[in-house]
Amino acid sequence: MEMTQEEFDANYTQALDNVLEAMAENPEVEVERFYSMTCILENLRYFSPVWYGLLQDAAKKKV
Repeated sequence: MEMTQEEFDANYTQALDNVLEAMAENPEVEVERFYSMTCILENLRYFSPVWYGLLQDAAKKKV
C-alpha cells in the first residue's frame, strides 16, 4: 500500500508534534534545549516533501 504525499505529510507532522509535546511535558528538558529542538523540528517539517521524494525513490529502486 502506497502512501500519498498528503498522508505522509500529515503523519510526519503529527509525529513531530508528538515529539514537541513530549518534550514540553517533560520537566527535565531545559527551556533553551526545547527552543533549539523546536527550531530543528520545524526545519525537518519544512523539508517534508524532500523526505517523501527520497523515500519514494528508494522504494522504486528496491522493487
